[in-house]
Amino acid sequence: MSLGQHLIELRRRLMWAALALVIGMVVAFFITDPVIHLITEPIRVVAETQGEEGKVEFMYQTITGPFDMRLRISFAIGILISAPIWIWQIWAFIMPGLTRKEIRYTVGFMAAAVPLFFAGCYVGLLIMPHVVELMATFVPQGGAQFYDALFYYDFVFKLLVVVGVAFILPVFLVAMNLAGVMSGRAILKGWRVAVLIAVIFAALATPAADVVSMLMLAGILVVLFFAAAGLSMLFDRRKAKRQAEFLPPEAAA
Repeated sequence: MSLGQHLIELRRRLMWAALALVIGMVVAFFITDPVIHLITEPIRVVAETQGEEGKVEFMYQTITGPFDMRLRISFAIGILISAPIWIWQIWAFIMPGLTRKEIRYTVGFMAAAVPLFFAGCYVGLLIMPHVVELMATFVPQGGAQFYDALFYYDFVFKLLVVVGVAFILPVFLVAMNLAGVMSGRAILKGWRVAVLIAVIFAALATPAADVVSMLMLAGILVVLFFAAAGLSMLFDRRKAKRQAEFLPPEAAA
């Protein structure tokens, strides 16, 4: 295909991906109520805990605030709903230029990264209520808390995305091992640095006073790191075994 044909093909793929995203957003718009109810549950817990001592409200500062929040939630959910279509459009565009081995590695990477990302988002969803409830304990007696809807949504969304991406990082380590950039032993030797980074990341992602959430998140990240190192060492062993089989007896000796 010529450059012009490639551009036409790219435009067609992007149009289908954009159409799938719009349809996903329209569908997601009708389920924003249960999503809003889910992510604002910690605020209701804080309000019940405070009782009459403090005022706790979930508020919109602008006239279009409620619609803006629903639109943002629809966009986020629409990306997830339409993911099979737009991922396929991207894949179908680049697949003709890939070798069979590259296609196999790419499929394996996606098969591991996607579930891990959603698992990370789920863990972030479990941590989020503890963060909100713990931060509410620092409000002085007689103080009031007003949670701005858009800022609150940004906090929840960023927390879920950051934790989700953190869960994918071990997959990149395995990918670097398969590409020959790092050996499994080299990855394992960096376990001290990995543990330190996991603890620092968990401390930044969770409140300093919420030790339980911090240890839970750091522990999961450390387990994923060692799983990636062990898998990389297994791949190295298989690679060495295949190379030994192809070597002549004299070279093997």
